[in-house]
Amino acid sequence: MRLTTRLTTLVAATAFLGFTPPATAAGWDDTVAAARGKVVYWNAWAGDPRINDYIGWVGGQVRDRYGIDLRHVKVTDTADVVSRVLAEKAAGKDQGGSVDLVWVNGENFAAMKENRLLYGPFVDRLPNAALIDTKGKPTTTVDFTIPTDGLESPWGMAQFVFTYDTEQVAKPPRSAAALLEWTKANPGRFTYPSPPDFTGSTFLKQMLVEVTPDPARLRDAADDADFDKVTAPLWSYLDQLHPNLARSGRNFPATGPALKQMLADGEVAIGMSFHPGEASRDIATGLLPPSIRTFVLERGTIGNTHFVAIPYNANAPGAAMVVADFLLSPDAQLHKQDPGVWGDFTVLDLDKLTAADRARFDELPLGEATLSHEELGVPLPEPHPSWMVRIEQQWLKRYGAG
Repeated sequence: MRLTTRLTTLVAATAFLGFTPPATAAGWDDTVAAARGKVVYWNAWAGDPRINDYIGWVGGQVRDRYGIDLRHVKVTDTADVVSRVLAEKAAGKDQGGSVDLVWVNGENFAAMKENRLLYGPFVDRLPNAALIDTKGKPTTTVDFTIPTDGLESPWGMAQFVFTYDTEQVAKPPRSAAALLEWTKANPGRFTYPSPPDFTGSTFLKQMLVEVTPDPARLRDAADDADFDKVTAPLWSYLDQLHPNLARSGRNFPATGPALKQMLADGEVAIGMSFHPGEASRDIATGLLPPSIRTFVLERGTIGNTHFVAIPYNANAPGAAMVVADFLLSPDAQLHKQDPGVWGDFTVLDLDKLTAADRARFDELPLGEATLSHEELGVPLPEPHPSWMVRIEQQWLKRYGAG
């Protein structure tokens, strides 16, 4: 879910255009009633069959409960969706847009917010928003350091974890320094996906947080004044790491799934994921061997929340709000957290649930390779999105030609 340079021209063309969302119905019941019979085009990443199946399940639920026709518009890059909304705005199409709901976060949310492409704020109008764990999970209100300001609604949690084969790794390396030493002792047994793949880029962010002297600097936007100084330890680290990697660091797997296949085939002994429950799910389906487990670094790993937002010119914003509210319901969150479905951690505060709903969450197994909330620890904040854009560009200049 990346922001790409092809947005630049459209951003410049629309930077001074604004939007004030139209008035909504007086009450939620009116919103729900008006949503019946509406079509909601949900543009969402489609790179995982289980996620696609979950979105399909949501479609059945909102059809049966609210009479909404939810259509999954499958995308590979959310920046394409942002480009489309920007193009519609540049063309003066301020109503009847092609996107009603979008799965978005990070750079793409920052671009949409900066260019006033978002409907709302709307989250405070959702009844189930009262159940969000905004204190225990602060990234439900801050997206890559950018305040959400009610312009996007959380629907799942993510945290970076490393996967490893216990038959090949006796003691997993739990710091950047330890990982470097492990690769020296075990050459060819580790690698990471090449940016701008999301998993590979997250690995770079994780290592930057580990090795830069002042991680707090990453919370603010990157600029020319100190970018080289702040990121120099990362490039030094990678220069030492790459000769020890699989294929001698001359080429990298293109995607997270490609790296997972290398782990499954025994080509590498350590992998990575931005989904703490993915390994358990893959063991259950036979994609990974039962000896796979997960670990996090001693100082913690990056985590964030994924969101849905409504474009400013959505054709059915009220119906999109109803879908967003359903995604926050205990039923939808519980089904999503089931490791047999998706295994995606909930954004809800379990202490706010009814006793019956809390019991359903407590009884749900995490999966044999999934760390507990206590083992995962408090997630580290994402750097400001501007860092990743620059780091990806610099990585491609330094290592991409190989």
